[in-house]
Amino acid sequence: MFDKLEKTLSPIADALSKNKVLVAIRDGFMITVPIVIVGSIFLLIASFPIQNWTEMLASVFGQGWDSYLYRVVSIAFDTVALLAAVGIGYCYARELGVDNKIAGAMIALACFLIISPQKHPLFVNEAGRAFSGFAFANLGTRGMFLAMITGILSVQIFAWALKRKLIIRLPDGVPPAVMDSFASLIPAAIAIVIFSIVNIIFANTHYEYAHNFIYEILQAPLIGLGKTHLFEVIYQFLSTLFWFFGINGPAVTNTIFGPIHKALTLENYNAAQAGLQMTNIYTAGFSDFFCNFGGGGSTLGLVIMMSVIGKSNRIKTLGRLSLPAGIFGINEPIIFGLPIVLNPIMVIPFILTPVANTVLATLATVFKIIPITNGAQLPWTMPIGFSGFLITGSIVASLFQFFLLFVDMAIYYPFLRVLDKKYLEEEKNLVDVKDEIDELSFDDLALD
Repeated sequence: MFDKLEKTLSPIADALSKNKVLVAIRDGFMITVPIVIVGSIFLLIASFPIQNWTEMLASVFGQGWDSYLYRVVSIAFDTVALLAAVGIGYCYARELGVDNKIAGAMIALACFLIISPQKHPLFVNEAGRAFSGFAFANLGTRGMFLAMITGILSVQIFAWALKRKLIIRLPDGVPPAVMDSFASLIPAAIAIVIFSIVNIIFANTHYEYAHNFIYEILQAPLIGLGKTHLFEVIYQFLSTLFWFFGINGPAVTNTIFGPIHKALTLENYNAAQAGLQMTNIYTAGFSDFFCNFGGGGSTLGLVIMMSVIGKSNRIKTLGRLSLPAGIFGINEPIIFGLPIVLNPIMVIPFILTPVANTVLATLATVFKIIPITNGAQLPWTMPIGFSGFLITGSIVASLFQFFLLFVDMAIYYPFLRVLDKKYLEEEKNLVDVKDEIDELSFDDLALD
C-alpha cells in the first residue's frame, strides 16, 4: 500500500515542486515575509494584548504615540500585493533563466501599477475633486491574486521578447549596467503596452478595473473556500502525507494554500483596524500555532515523550538531541532520524495528530473558548505558549495549546511504545552478538 501511495504522490509532489510558476509564486511570497514579520512586531507593540497597555505608553510618550508604529504596520500589510508583485517577478525571471532578474521585478511592478485603479470617484474632497492616486485597498489583500497573475504574465512576455533577441545592441566597451538597461528596453515596452491595452479593455467593461474582475471571479471564491471547515483539514492532511514520503509537505502545499492563508490573515487585520469583528478562523497564525507543534506532524509531544519515557538508547538519545529544535518548530532530526519517513508504525499518529489539532482548535474557536487569531504574522518558530498568547491576546489560548500538546502525546504514546520496544529488542540482540564475538578465543587454534 505504501509503495502505491509513494508512486502516486511522488510524481505529483515532484511536478508541483518543480513547476516554475508555482515555485516563483511561493518564493515571491517568501521575499515579503521579513517585511510582514517586522510589521507584525510593530503591530504587537502598538496593540499588545495587555489591559491598559496603550494608556500606559501614552502617559510616557504622549497621545498618538502609536501612529508612528501603525505607519510601519500599514506599509507592511497594506502594500503586500505590491511587494508580492516585485518578488514574484524577480523569482519568475530567475526560473526562466533571465540574466537581468531585477528588470523582471521592475516590469512586474510597473505592469501591476498600470492596471491598478488610480481614480476613486467615491472619495471627493471639499473642492469637489475626486481622489487620484493608488489606494492601499488595492495594493494589499484585495490585489493579492492580481499581483500573482501580473508578476507571472508580465515576466513571461519580457522573457519571450528577450529570447527572440528583440533588444537594442550597444557596441563593446559600454558599461554592463547601461548594456543591460538598453537590452531590456524593447521587451519592457512590449509588456507595458500589452498591459496598457488590458487596462483599456477592462475600463470599457462593467468591471472597470482588472482588480474588480480578479477579486469577483477568482479571489473571492478561493477565500470563500478558505472559510469552510474542510479547508484547513485538507491542508494539514496533505502536508503531513507528503512529509511521510520524505517530501517537504508545506513546500508543496503552500504553493496553493499559502496565498489563501495570507489573504485570510490580512482580512482579519483589516477588520481589526476598522474596528470590525474578525471572522476568519483559518489564518496563517491558526495553522502555525494551533495545528502543529514542533514541526510537521505536530511532533513536539512525541519528542518530549522520547526524551522522558524512552527506554531504548536510540529513542532516548534522539529525543533529547531533538528537543531544543522541536520547541522552535524544527523536526527534521525526527522526520529522518527516528525515522518517520516510510515508517509504517508512525504513519497513523503522524497524519492523524495535526488533523485532530485542527478539528479541536476549530471547535474551540467556534464555541468561543479561544479567540480568533489576529492579523499579526509571527515567525513560525515562536514557541508554544508564547505564540498562543501573542496571536490571540488570550491566556486561555496558551493553555489550550498545552491541552492540544497533551492530546498529541496521547495519540503518539501507544505507537511510540511499539517502536521503542522494537528498537530495544534490536539493541539487545546487538549486545548479544557483541558478547558472542567477545567470547571467541583463538587460543586452541593450531596451524597444523
